[in-house]
Amino acid sequence: MPTDRAADLATALAGVRAFVLDADGVLMYRGGPIPGSVAALETLRARGIPYRVVTNYSATHRDSLAKLFARATGLPAEPERIITAASAAAAYTARRHPGARLFVLASADAIREWAGQDTLTADQADADDASVAAVVIGDAGDDLSFRNLDIAFRHLRAGAEFIAMHRNPWWVTRRGPTLDAGSVVAGLEFALGRRATVCGKPSPVVFREAVAELRRDVAAAGGPALRAREVVMVGDDPRADVAAACRAGLRGILVLTGKVTANEAHAASSRVRMDAIAASLGEVVAALPR
Repeated sequence: MPTDRAADLATALAGVRAFVLDADGVLMYRGGPIPGSVAALETLRARGIPYRVVTNYSATHRDSLAKLFARATGLPAEPERIITAASAAAAYTARRHPGARLFVLASADAIREWAGQDTLTADQADADDASVAAVVIGDAGDDLSFRNLDIAFRHLRAGAEFIAMHRNPWWVTRRGPTLDAGSVVAGLEFALGRRATVCGKPSPVVFREAVAELRRDVAAAGGPALRAREVVMVGDDPRADVAAACRAGLRGILVLTGKVTANEAHAASSRVRMDAIAASLGEVVAALPR
């Protein structure tokens, strides 16, 4: 690693007491663990450094995602360490629209995040007398059909709050680059002439939630109060992960195991805020001060 990059990484990690980690591109890639990522997590655990996995993946409930991750890595399934765009959106609607009807376009598994809230099916939302307080768009796969989006559009035109789990335009799956739900959100925004409230990255809401949970971990362990600047976000997306975390008061390190190459990362560093660039999460954790 070039000397200046090593110095940047050392500076970025000085005083860090907790981590926020992206999942896809940092821990996993195309369904399998990234080399060194499991060992890096084991090191964080062994050193008692708390972390949260914050991901815009919203196609499953956190319980299911934790089990998938455990099968791929051999680590324990710990849904309490995971914050997804779906769980963040469900927490948001619970606070903003308690007891109100919601039209949520999400997978059957992810919709479990809204347990106890009044969610309508597409048929129910399409009824002549149906009214909803909010429409939530997420990773619903084939349920992001023209018919369902048209139902959503009509409710949004009638005044329902527009909530997006995230605005990611695409991501990488085993099939390669794959269209993501954010492209649908952008289309609805264009049709409506207004922006959605985003609950996942790059919204500061999800980073603040992660910091709040990490503060509880630190307090439970008897440590001094955790400041946001003592938390570092490690991500593979210069804007949605790293720059967004920096805007929320965290530090941000970009890794090269996902969306960007070294040349792309260097170019991005002149356009968006970041504290350091590293080859991988393994390199980041290895550079932690002892």
